[in-house]
Amino acid sequence: MNGRIGRVVNTPASTQAAGVRSPKSSYAWNIQRKCFSPAHITPTTQVEYKKNYNKYIQTNQKKFFILLHSLCKTWAMNISDKDEIDLTKFSPENIRNFSIIAHVDHGKSTLADRLLEITGTIPKNAKNQQVLDTLQVEKERGITVKARTASLFHTHKGQTYLLNLIDTPGHVDFSYEVSRSLSACQGVILLVDANQGVQAQTMANFFLAFERNLTIIPCLNKIDLHNAKPEIVLEQLNNVFDTDPDDVFKISAKVGTGVQELLAAIIEKIPPPPGDRNKPLKCLVFDSQYDQYRGAVGNILVLDGSVKKGDKIMSLFSKKSYEVQGTGILHPNEKLVNVLYAGQVGFIHANFKKISDFQVGDTFCHQKSPVEPLPGFKPAVSVVFAGIFPSDQSQLIVLKAAMTKLTLNDGSVSVNVESSPAIGQGWRLGFLGMLHMDVFCQRLEQEFGTSVIITAPNVHYRVRIKGKRNIKLYGDEIVDILNPCKLPDLNIIEELLEPMIMATIIIPDQYLTAVMSLCHERRGNPLEQTYLDQHRMVLKCIFPLNEVLIDFFDELKSITSGYASFDYEDHGYQQSDLVKVEFLINKNPVEEMTLICHRSNSRNRGKEICVRLKELIPRQMTYVTIQAIIGSDIVAREDIKPIKKDVLAKCYGGDVTRKNKLLNKQAAHLKKLKMVGTVKIPKDTFIKVLKKK
Repeated sequence: MNGRIGRVVNTPASTQAAGVRSPKSSYAWNIQRKCFSPAHITPTTQVEYKKNYNKYIQTNQKKFFILLHSLCKTWAMNISDKDEIDLTKFSPENIRNFSIIAHVDHGKSTLADRLLEITGTIPKNAKNQQVLDTLQVEKERGITVKARTASLFHTHKGQTYLLNLIDTPGHVDFSYEVSRSLSACQGVILLVDANQGVQAQTMANFFLAFERNLTIIPCLNKIDLHNAKPEIVLEQLNNVFDTDPDDVFKISAKVGTGVQELLAAIIEKIPPPPGDRNKPLKCLVFDSQYDQYRGAVGNILVLDGSVKKGDKIMSLFSKKSYEVQGTGILHPNEKLVNVLYAGQVGFIHANFKKISDFQVGDTFCHQKSPVEPLPGFKPAVSVVFAGIFPSDQSQLIVLKAAMTKLTLNDGSVSVNVESSPAIGQGWRLGFLGMLHMDVFCQRLEQEFGTSVIITAPNVHYRVRIKGKRNIKLYGDEIVDILNPCKLPDLNIIEELLEPMIMATIIIPDQYLTAVMSLCHERRGNPLEQTYLDQHRMVLKCIFPLNEVLIDFFDELKSITSGYASFDYEDHGYQQSDLVKVEFLINKNPVEEMTLICHRSNSRNRGKEICVRLKELIPRQMTYVTIQAIIGSDIVAREDIKPIKKDVLAKCYGGDVTRKNKLLNKQAAHLKKLKMVGTVKIPKDTFIKVLKKK
């Protein structure tokens, strides 16, 4: 510890000579005084404090920094209070709530950057790249995984408007984020890459907005590229969405071309939000996150009335009441406001004691003026399930707390307690896709410092049980199977159902043969083929979800040289001839590797995974046997030879009995290790072995 902190808070010499302290230095001086109780020291002058600084800071470091951080945060909030933004003049007629929707990498975040610059929300800077993507995982992967809100102020024809922008993810795994964001909007910008054209997620997002009767502003981006094909893409928009080419805006979000005209269209074409300030408060929570100091903080849309600091509000979900501690908007960072009025989008925090008290989709009202609750959101349906366990069981409580905080920010994750004989206590989580699972686990590690083991992912199966006695045992005729290990014996199953999807695949027609071959390999059933333009096709296929879960999209991209796009939606359940494949390592079952697959491919699948396990499991001190079994039949086997220590290296000539004694001793030791030892399996093995290539 050095004396730099003491020097930072000292007032300038000229100020001290005049006997006056500046407000900031005075506040810092009060922070230092409050860091120690009177029992330790009660300094009255900075000179006396400086003399005793080093002595007392050594014995009070922890207390000093905790209180210093707390008081600095309070100081920052006090300064913000003086700079509060007054939203009184922004009636619903002067507000526009809109979102940007598009396929992956079509320029949503870049357009958001230009809108922030043009409206003066952030200064123009070449370093402004994906300003709203604040998560580390977003910066590393170059994708948006969380919808972000930003409030912009823009003057149009002499009138100042409040524009609430929501930047949304583009990947199919995060479509639930898009769906929630659209509930707070009256219009959207449908962004399409002028080079890549209409993609699968472009179509999915268009119909999400169309079903909600939102105003859609079509827009071509990246028109400055040399290989841009705006005329062809305009034809695609007309064929697929019946869009008039004259209504499509042509912009370059990177250099700002045409963005001013688009900004004017947002004000002129998107309708203002409905709402009445004079009605009782009714607000919808459409997103939330956890703050270390304030607890749960929610993004809300105020539909009617107004809400301000000090109001007593009530949740219509939990029926609990809270006192509002603060309201504000994102500009793009948090800015406090005195009141949030009808039609406005902002954030609110109220010292919620439990994270579960603040649910996305909840309706809040004033405690003394209850209203009818809003429908909320359709619950997200998890399609991928995997076991999540702490790498060290001593970190179980830490992992539980981290998951509780992270699921507040990502309500599409389902959580169920699970235990494993090999790994210990953990949870079985449900996700919207493999990327969603990967991002969630990466956020656990980056934001909370937890290390986890992920078991083999699987889908949600259903079985119909036969026999009254068996039905009574399982509690119902239809049983949901989230964990393949829990699959009942095939003798008591009347039928086994697997989830199906309706896939939309867009490809250049030259790759049709290769793609159809891949679809057939993955048990796909082609339904229709239509031309998007002269060279690109749209394929509709029905697949078992399990066949496209792990690496289908990667292989699709590979065989089409990266030109394919893929999207899917739920298509119910279908009866299928499925079996359970189990794996043994040294005759011990590895439940985390158990999978369910089609009988026709079960033997080949078992053989493939045994070979991959042999490649991924490091050599041990003992002989390792890997087996795949279906029922009581062993369908595949692989062996890993042990690492052999040369115990005879230190021997030279002499009696052979000495060598035999060492060899026998080594054999006895290895036999003991094989009986009591465990095979070390790398924690990423469970995912890697399931990839088919």
